[in-house]
Amino acid sequence: MKNKTMDSRKKRKKKKSKRVLFFVLLSITILFLSLASYATYLYFKAESVFSESYAETTRDKSSLRDVKVDPKFDNISILIIGVDESKNRKNAGNSRSDALMLATLNKDEKSVKLLSIPRDSYVHIPGLGYETRINHAYQSGGTEGTIETVETLLDVPIDYYVKLNFEGFVDVIDSIGTVRVNVPYEITEGSYYGTAKVHLEPGVQKLNGEEALAFARTRKQDNDIERGKRQQEVVKATVQEVTSLDSLFNYEKIIEAVGDNMTTDLRFDEMKSFITYGMEGSNLNFETLTLAGTDYQPGNMYFWKLDEEELENTKRELKEHLEL
Repeated sequence: MKNKTMDSRKKRKKKKSKRVLFFVLLSITILFLSLASYATYLYFKAESVFSESYAETTRDKSSLRDVKVDPKFDNISILIIGVDESKNRKNAGNSRSDALMLATLNKDEKSVKLLSIPRDSYVHIPGLGYETRINHAYQSGGTEGTIETVETLLDVPIDYYVKLNFEGFVDVIDSIGTVRVNVPYEITEGSYYGTAKVHLEPGVQKLNGEEALAFARTRKQDNDIERGKRQQEVVKATVQEVTSLDSLFNYEKIIEAVGDNMTTDLRFDEMKSFITYGMEGSNLNFETLTLAGTDYQPGNMYFWKLDEEELENTKRELKEHLEL
């Protein structure tokens, strides 16, 4: 009798274990299918949104390249142009570039070098035929004039460009939630939208979009070089957040925020090649650079006069990273 009772218990346990296993497998299958469906949805969403952001230039390739590069296989460079064109400010088509960064990407190393170019840099602008602040290149020649000026300055091919409006900068970070940066000192800046002032205390903090923009743009207590470093810090923090698992279910918002405020000559198929960099996450080799120089003020105009020796060192470093 005792043996029959034990056998009956064993059978019930086996049935219960099978039911538990079935529901675990069913849950995993449903989760997998949900994630697969979500990934498929995001793919087609991104393809639609980013295809609308595409705006080609008259250049087939950089004049410093023998052949056109393919980001799937080659090291490439991307010029990031931050502009301050806003519906609130009513200055579309008459603005200067407020931020300029050149990113070089090495495919084998999965590494990125991000060079900040101070907006007051005193450089030759081919479209104007004389030297002045580099941010005048966008006002006078638009995207292509800016590309030509940066290529002339650095003697490095610009393969692609990404132009991002500062309103988009705010939207992208808000779609993530916050970015974590180190505020160097107390900052009080006027709001980008003309409402209440943004006030930040010193120290490591998580900032929303408008706070991050105030952090990146201020230069009341330092200079354009430090401002560029803060912009780089925000870019790096944003990349780390976007590539983290925490942002997985915010990707739809991120895609919409970027697409609404971005113009680029990267096609969607070319953008997909950057997934391999994103898979590195926090392990991505991400190095920031800047252009050394000194204050230069002939008359009433202020410029940042670049150090020629350091400029040559920077050119050499970027070329080596691109393996030119």
